Amino acid sequence: MNRSNLFRNLSVRTKAVRNNVATLESVAGDKVSFDKTASTLVFAGLLLVCSIAVGCSSEKPKPQSTTNPSLMIPSTQPVVATPTSAPVAPAVQASAKPVHKKVVRKVPTTVMYADEKSGISFQYPRRFALKTGEDADKLVSSGAVPMDFVQPGGAAVAAVVIPESTYPKSDLASAFFNVSVNKTLTAEQCGEFSVPQIKASAPADGTAPATPQMSKLMIGDMELKSTETLASDGSREEESKYYHAFENGSCYEFALKVATGIETDEGGKHVDREEVFKRLEKILATVKINPAPVPEVTASAPAAAPVTPAQ
Repeated sequence: MNRSNLFRNLSVRTKAVRNNVATLESVAGDKVSFDKTASTLVFAGLLLVCSIAVGCSSEKPKPQSTTNPSLMIPSTQPVVATPTSAPVAPAVQASAKPVHKKVVRKVPTTVMYADEKSGISFQYPRRFALKTGEDADKLVSSGAVPMDFVQPGGAAVAAVVIPESTYPKSDLASAFFNVSVNKTLTAEQCGEFSVPQIKASAPADGTAPATPQMSKLMIGDMELKSTETLASDGSREEESKYYHAFENGSCYEFALKVATGIETDEGGKHVDREEVFKRLEKILATVKINPAPVPEVTASAPAAAPVTPAQ
């Protein structure tokens, strides 16, 4: 009896223990599930709090600058209202910077000669040689016919010489244009020419200079009477053209002279005298005779009679 009761009590206790263990396991499982649910809720709450905090921080008003115009102290200086003028369009040329271009100045090919005393002026090529005064007088005197006035009294004023380098290796001896003035001749005598005289002895065959041929030439409003001569001296020949004009109470002579026949070591070629004369005639075409200055005469005023003081 006692053993059977003992086994019954033991089985009853074993069932009770099992029921308690099941109950404990059920409670423990409920607790674990509760802990998981609570953790999830806490994490969700934290996320909600963070999102609210971030949103609030982004919506914070920006700090106002210390240079707020409303907080600045107004200036004590009075403001003067200036009338507004219409805008002026700037000039395009004034605003633009000037462009500096290199200016190449060409040297004139001709030179002007002017003599105030005689009133003569003319132009000649720059590369030709100008002679005046004694140099001009020596050059004119070296010719076969220095001057072709009917009476002595002429004086050389100026001369222009063609350089020998213009016709290299040729028989050109000399070529020049000269101006002379004779103040002792009348207008009628100025229109005449003397008979040319050969400076050296005449050739053996007795050939004499050709008789001058009279003609006229107009240069602007100035009328010139002209003649041509040819003088020989051995192998040298000098052809001359003379032009006379009466102005300012004087006789002006313009002479063109070309001498050929000079001997050279290379046996110089014969130069075309007509071509040389064309060069000299271009100088003649520029001649002008201006009115000569008249010397001023100061008339002396008569001396005033002494005034006798009244008594």
